[in-house]
Amino acid sequence: MAIPVILDVDTGVDDALALLFAAAHPELDLIGVSCVAGNASLERVVDNTLRVLALAGATDVPVAAGASRPLIEPARDAGHVHGADGLAGVVLPPADRRAEPEHAVEFLRRTILAHPEPVTLVALAPQTNLALLLRLHPEVAANLARIVFMGGSAGVGNATALAEFNVWHDPEAASVVLGSGVPLFMYGLDVFNHVAVPRERAQALAASVEPLPSAVGWLLDHRIAAPDGTPGDYLGWIGDAGAVCSLVVPDALRVERLPVRVELAGYGRGQTVVDRREHPGEDAAHGLTTEWATVDVALGVDAERVAGLFLDTVVPGA
Repeated sequence: MAIPVILDVDTGVDDALALLFAAAHPELDLIGVSCVAGNASLERVVDNTLRVLALAGATDVPVAAGASRPLIEPARDAGHVHGADGLAGVVLPPADRRAEPEHAVEFLRRTILAHPEPVTLVALAPQTNLALLLRLHPEVAANLARIVFMGGSAGVGNATALAEFNVWHDPEAASVVLGSGVPLFMYGLDVFNHVAVPRERAQALAASVEPLPSAVGWLLDHRIAAPDGTPGDYLGWIGDAGAVCSLVVPDALRVERLPVRVELAGYGRGQTVVDRREHPGEDAAHGLTTEWATVDVALGVDAERVAGLFLDTVVPGA
């Protein structure tokens, strides 16, 4: 039986790849998509999401618009990473439908509670929608199999030296989700930065006359610009799509169950602190410990296998 999944997205480049994979893989039943501001404005995220699902032939998947900014701080522009349109200039035809009329939080509540099987909620964005859902409607936790989130790091950050973008964008929301009691799986930068498609394959896809392979190739070939606007080198990351791939091939990842917390102040704001110590330290000895969530944390990945799964699913034979 296919896994019922909902994706919570801020559709930029790699969210688009994740949506294409989720819509295509037979072991996943994409029952809905909720949108939040992050990589782009909420309006742009919704439009991008509808266009990507149309490209995937998944026009029956409902889409709902959610939070337009973090819980506390203003929204931040990530155009230097994903381009002004959020899709790195890849032009997709307009969708011939609109988002659901209800707010994403209500859509998530209704969809999760109505489903006959526990739902896997995959967060590929700042977790504002999820925090609002779990605080306003805690009853949904009973029908969540788990929350898989692309976010955080057990090592270095990218938004700052310590913090990964999705958690850094709304750390209070991430902290709420960590404290929710729902089973959690963290697909962070430790694995995100390793799953890539070779440049030659991406360029071959981009040269295709077929809309889907061409779009995938151009998305993979997007170069992340430096803060001064200088185009970066080819990376070929499938990014957020790797978190969705992990649902299908969980044995392709090395996972440890570890204590995790989110820092909410100072330069470390937005950092996911992952406690990998084998024994208690001085903090425990002196009564300085606080409550931590216990999370399944991905620390290693068979990158070639996951990238191959992505390509075989989204552009088979291309």
